[in-house]
Amino acid sequence: ARWFLGGRLNVSVNCLDQHVEKSPNRVALIWERDEPGTAVHVTYRDLLDLTCRLANTLKKYGIQKGDKVAIYMSVSPLSVAAMLACARIGAVHTVVFAGFSAESLAGRIMDSGCKAVITYNQGVRGGRIIELKATVDEAVKSCPGIEHVFVAQRTDNHVHMGDRDVPLEEEMAKAASVCTPESMDSEDMLFMLYTSGSTGKPKGIVHTQAGYLLYAAVTHKYVFDYQEGDVFGCVADIGWITGHSYVVYGPLCNGATSVLFESTPVYPDPGRYWEVVQRLQINQFYGAPTAIRLLLNYGEEWVKKYDRSSLKTLGSVGEPINKEAWQWFYHVVGEGRCTLVDTWWQTETGGICIAPRPSEEKAEIVPAMAMRPFFGIVPVLMDENGRIIEGNDVSGALCIAQPWPGMARTIYGDHQRFVDAYFKAYPGYYFTGDGAYRTKKGYYQITGRMDDVINISGHRLGTAEIEDAMADHPEVPETAVIGYPHKIKGEGAFAFIVLKEQTAHADRVKEELKTIVASKIAKYAVPDHILVVKRLPKTRSGKILRRLLRKVVTEQSGNMGDVTTLDDPSVVKEILDAYQKYKEKSSS
Repeated sequence: ARWFLGGRLNVSVNCLDQHVEKSPNRVALIWERDEPGTAVHVTYRDLLDLTCRLANTLKKYGIQKGDKVAIYMSVSPLSVAAMLACARIGAVHTVVFAGFSAESLAGRIMDSGCKAVITYNQGVRGGRIIELKATVDEAVKSCPGIEHVFVAQRTDNHVHMGDRDVPLEEEMAKAASVCTPESMDSEDMLFMLYTSGSTGKPKGIVHTQAGYLLYAAVTHKYVFDYQEGDVFGCVADIGWITGHSYVVYGPLCNGATSVLFESTPVYPDPGRYWEVVQRLQINQFYGAPTAIRLLLNYGEEWVKKYDRSSLKTLGSVGEPINKEAWQWFYHVVGEGRCTLVDTWWQTETGGICIAPRPSEEKAEIVPAMAMRPFFGIVPVLMDENGRIIEGNDVSGALCIAQPWPGMARTIYGDHQRFVDAYFKAYPGYYFTGDGAYRTKKGYYQITGRMDDVINISGHRLGTAEIEDAMADHPEVPETAVIGYPHKIKGEGAFAFIVLKEQTAHADRVKEELKTIVASKIAKYAVPDHILVVKRLPKTRSGKILRRLLRKVVTEQSGNMGDVTTLDDPSVVKEILDAYQKYKEKSSS
């Protein structure tokens, strides 16, 4: 009945009120602040109070059902309350990762038509101050639709407050602590979250009320074997879908205690995760392979220094995990006694689609493999002609054959792009954009993206986005960016650029390009390598053959494949020579 009162519900009631009725003093959130050892416990009653006051403040300033609100905040109880407050009054939130630049933030605000932004004066991460309000100020200069910026205090430092800025905590203190939840239809929009596509423009993925919440809650319960009383530790940022589904909505709907991790895996030292596991008695730990690969390099002593006996389930998310990282995570962190679930899913799927659990009790888990489809997920592999590949020990394009509750409903403002991106390549099927291998036993292993999208430390990024940013440099008429294997990040970006009139200041241009990418997208998007070439490998119709550039960088130049479609095949040797020189210079 709570789910559908005549097909209507409110997500915040499922995440808060139902638990407050039964056990108001149960801890909902443990905020592991950046400052080591300063955890803050927030009960379900506290969180409902915070949410209602914030919701009433939004209403006071004219935010109504259907309005869009941007949230640009670091992970905290207040940022969770901001999401739930929007849900309570029927407003649509779009959380923007607090590492994105002003330009990225402005683009998302404009595309989604936000009326307000909720932010902090500053953020704190890894011992460093992050200027959140200053970034918002810069962004909203180009966003005439923004009526109010609600500013909360994370630090004691003063920031500039203008006419449209509202001191959030001051207003919340005056607001009522009861807010009647808006009655929502099961298919009303709950939130939008922007993700990269293979074209330059990020797309606002739309998730709705009932199906999304149901799917987040059920996957949280069964994939991680969540039991009442467990402390669930997902260390993702709320700016990503993982934070939405497995820090906020899934755990809170299930009445769990969810950890909010504000810091980094190596602050103040590489033992941070495991010290937190010991101190907070975490039972399920869900993190990204990129962090595991980073910590693996620091050795086992940082892990073994702390008691991890509370751990029951480990999880990996955001990108395929390599075998070495899987083994280290399983044997060193989990002492070979914890279930390790390598989970495959996407912003668009709303929740986990393929994972080793749930399954029969003690069923085998193959290292570094997602393996088993979740309830209701029907994966199929397709060949290049759009035909289903039957049988096992086969590879193809990973598609899903029937709808599931958590799937995205559209791309905001561009339904045609939604249809084209996910349903056009294989009509009647959802195309994931990933390739997969089905093993002899029928398990699924994800082999990586099939389009021009790369995965840097679990952040999905279209190469076109980086190219678009670099194209703004007046001395760089042409760029091509590809992904290449990176020891820590999984993938890194490698840029090939053509300069106008062989500019003598190539090094200056490279530095300027890095600055442009950081300011237009985010620091993590900056290419690790920039190689100047005379020209790019193009077909006669002008299409850049990125696969050839990928082969150069991954040193498979002996196997270039068919180069007859190139306008001038001699370009390949030219680029190979430039790459060799670059490599020699780098190693010296």
